[in-house]
Amino acid sequence: MKLNEIFAKDVQRPIEGVIKADDTTHLGTEVDEYVLTNEAAKGLELLLEAYTNYTNANGVWISGFFGSGKSHLLKMLAHLLGDVDGQEFPRERVSESFRSKAQGAFLPALLTKADRIPAKSLLFNIDQKATIVAKDQTDALLKVFVKVFDESRGYFGNQGHVARFERDLDNRGQYEQFKAAYTQIAGRDWAHGREEGVLEEANVAKAYAMVTGQTEGTPTNILTKYRNEYSVSIEDFAGEVKAWVEKQEEGFRLNFFVDEVGQFIGSNTHLMLNLQTIAESLNTKCQGRAWVFVTSQEDMDKVVGDRTKQQGNDFSKIQARFRTRVKLTSADVEEVIRKRLLEKNEAGESALATVYGEQHANFKTLFDFVDGAKTYRNYTDEAHFVGTYPFVSYQFPLFQAAIEGISDHNVFEGRNSSVGERSMLGVVQQVAKDVGDVEVGRLATFDHMFAGIRASLKSAAQRSIDVAERNLENPLAVRLLKVLFLVKYVEGFHATLRNLTVLVYDRFGLDLPVLSKQVREALTLLETQTYVQRNGNVYEYWVFEFSGGVPPVGFAGWLHSVSGGVGSLGS
Repeated sequence: MKLNEIFAKDVQRPIEGVIKADDTTHLGTEVDEYVLTNEAAKGLELLLEAYTNYTNANGVWISGFFGSGKSHLLKMLAHLLGDVDGQEFPRERVSESFRSKAQGAFLPALLTKADRIPAKSLLFNIDQKATIVAKDQTDALLKVFVKVFDESRGYFGNQGHVARFERDLDNRGQYEQFKAAYTQIAGRDWAHGREEGVLEEANVAKAYAMVTGQTEGTPTNILTKYRNEYSVSIEDFAGEVKAWVEKQEEGFRLNFFVDEVGQFIGSNTHLMLNLQTIAESLNTKCQGRAWVFVTSQEDMDKVVGDRTKQQGNDFSKIQARFRTRVKLTSADVEEVIRKRLLEKNEAGESALATVYGEQHANFKTLFDFVDGAKTYRNYTDEAHFVGTYPFVSYQFPLFQAAIEGISDHNVFEGRNSSVGERSMLGVVQQVAKDVGDVEVGRLATFDHMFAGIRASLKSAAQRSIDVAERNLENPLAVRLLKVLFLVKYVEGFHATLRNLTVLVYDRFGLDLPVLSKQVREALTLLETQTYVQRNGNVYEYWVFEFSGGVPPVGFAGWLHSVSGGVGSLGS
């Protein structure tokens, strides 16, 4: 059998690698294919317990690194706990899907209880919504919240003073009349005209005068007046939310679902305080009728980092608001990948049962790392093997650690500095596609995963690999170079001959001593050609770093002489 014939679902099917808050195209699939892992289910139970039994905390902090599913969970929660603004998708369908996946006695009951709470969900990626906001502004976070809230009420979020003008008309019951009057005077909809506020001042003033009954003395520059007087404060924002919520049915809630808030905040403590104060003010004003759900790649304490005594006090306040915390781990990632992508059909299970029977006694020899390396879990039993194949279980946590190390050393480009462009699921799917035409018994090796992040890396960091692919005739050497790049910044992993042999072992039945000899020869080639350096029995991907990014005088000539002119060093 070929690998692509053993899966229960077509691995070629479209799976959105990165879940986007505002994307409704694949929403049905995202709901149906959402995997409620054991850890996520425990976190969801605690979350719903807090949400349905309000006790003075109105924040939820969801953390998890690259590809752990935090954005997917946030999106599902938004649809589970309320009607998502701008997205016509039945809340009942999400609730029913979760109820069918829930185990135990408590979670289904909590889901039913949450269903009874009427709510509106404002779901957004904060980086996307912050297009007009500079992060260095102390109220940057507040401006995004205000923008989203304005847009949810049909106001012009891109310009706060225009939204304030519309809100004031709305509060006086004159907004619809104003829009009709403007269309009559200007010959086009207000939705288009408000984008050119200054250019449309005269028409705005005429329409305003018409609906307010004013003639003489009416401001001809009404929008300019609003612009000059416009300001935002957290207290005013919370007051507006309270006023809006109180106009809804009894018990109604307005919930903000904010994706990647940790990445937006970064090391800016002012933004963290901004978030804390927003949540605190909403809590004080709305008394549990306005909640804030956020995702972050890191735990709350790691986002804040080292703290002074005062910052420590501020941190304790934000902890009090975001008391409910859900952390997704590499175990969640592996479970999601097994259930959503790698599930096998009957023929596949039968074929792999045979492979397991023949090979399981060798797993420790084939896949355990030695030489002082960090320990990663091996296949535990037949079900684990069948569920994970053609991948080996160590690959998921090791790849996550690799991504984290690469991110910490600023090797990703631009906005992808924290996560890369693809989720773990997307990377694994791409690898499964790439190896789909080989026979059962072949394995996806660790070097295959490099392709999943390649497009997101700075060109200087991967220059050695680019040059090696053009100039080296030894395919194993190129594969090893990719592996060495991935594990370069993984703390506790020792890239010895033995451990590197494990990472490139690509099929059952392969003679391990022969492969080890081939790996040694390939590593010698890479070391001779200055692609890697060796320290004792540990090999390392070689990246030169020059002060100011400029190589010293004469370096180019030396590089040409030692590398045969291929320019093989990293940067």
